[in-house]
Amino acid sequence: MSTATTAAAAGNYLSTPTLDAESSNLLQTISSHGGYAYVRMSTLAASGDFRAAEAAREMAWEQLHSGPWHSVLPAWRDAYSMACLHVAKFHYRNGEFKESLRVLDLGLIMGGVLLKKDLESAIEIVTAKSREKESEGFEKGPKCKFVEEGDEFDKEEVLRVLPEKSLSSKIVVKKSGLSLEGFLREHFLSGSPVIISDCMAHWPARTKWNDMDYLKRVAGDRTVPVEVGKNYLCQEWKQELITFSEFLVKIQSNDSSSAVPTYLAQHQLFDQINELRKDICIPDYCCAGGGELRSLNAWFGPAGTVTPLHHDPHHNILAQVVGKKYVRLYTSSVSEELYPYTETMLCNSSQVDLDNIDDGQFPKVHDLEFLDCILEEGEMLYIPPNWWHYVRSLTISFSVSFWWSNSESSDAS
Repeated sequence: MSTATTAAAAGNYLSTPTLDAESSNLLQTISSHGGYAYVRMSTLAASGDFRAAEAAREMAWEQLHSGPWHSVLPAWRDAYSMACLHVAKFHYRNGEFKESLRVLDLGLIMGGVLLKKDLESAIEIVTAKSREKESEGFEKGPKCKFVEEGDEFDKEEVLRVLPEKSLSSKIVVKKSGLSLEGFLREHFLSGSPVIISDCMAHWPARTKWNDMDYLKRVAGDRTVPVEVGKNYLCQEWKQELITFSEFLVKIQSNDSSSAVPTYLAQHQLFDQINELRKDICIPDYCCAGGGELRSLNAWFGPAGTVTPLHHDPHHNILAQVVGKKYVRLYTSSVSEELYPYTETMLCNSSQVDLDNIDDGQFPKVHDLEFLDCILEEGEMLYIPPNWWHYVRSLTISFSVSFWWSNSESSDAS
């Protein structure tokens, strides 16, 4: 902990140096955008009025949901972070550590960048206090694993839940301990997928993330966004904010037949929870092309979660930490035959549901060549830019995706 963090942890207050320095300027900006009521409530909150702090948070929340996310003014995101800090301070002062942590996480997930350091340092303090309180009288029980070693894998049973023709054509090539030079020469430059095995054994996550008690201890009280429903292309799909402990209960109660699985998908969990970030390493392969890491995302859910057929603009390594996944890949040269959506927001997604192909509407799909594989624990899959991919979890599964750009695309953007 920093000196300021240590001092704050010793007392019953949360230190917010950035908020203290920037509050006046931020409130002035909010006033210029007509947020007079928010400014009034926020000023009262700073002087000790809890109800005013909650009111300010509600006002900012409404602004965050007033239209498409990209159209929300950055000042309102910072205003939401400010209100979350005010509310969290009250809960912390009253010893309500879980509630304080929930509000801080909301500020981190939904708020702006201005007060991010204050939010992160406050989370560090509250987490330490919460664990100190919970450790009293805690008795460690037997290790509870999500996936047991040596679990039987019935290929015939798996094929019944996979799209037609799965595992019957070209399988993605697998290479053990592939060198960076070999990766660059044989796959990166040619744009060809590859499974890389024997490259994650040194990750602490390989053992820690299969332990439910560890994840509960490290992240249980943290609030995370999850997807509920078959996938993001379905009408009944929605997003919720729940604690990680609640999420763990949900994925354990789900099975592959569940109509509404809960999925923590494409979330920057490792920016939010630093202890989990320490459990993984950025693969050297992500240095290929001389670019920079664009995004580091978590994918965690029960068997049966599906990411529908889509493509991404960056180089992608999907690291399978816990469980197994089925992945199908189509080269970018067949994009037209995969019938992309015409809407801007979904133009990188296919209208084709591989689990239930409409032959009349999409007649070209059945004849297209593809690569596929079952990605096992401890393996990484390289997906080149703009390759279409469909992903299905075959067990409870925890994966990490690393997106990076090469130097040319980095400069262009």
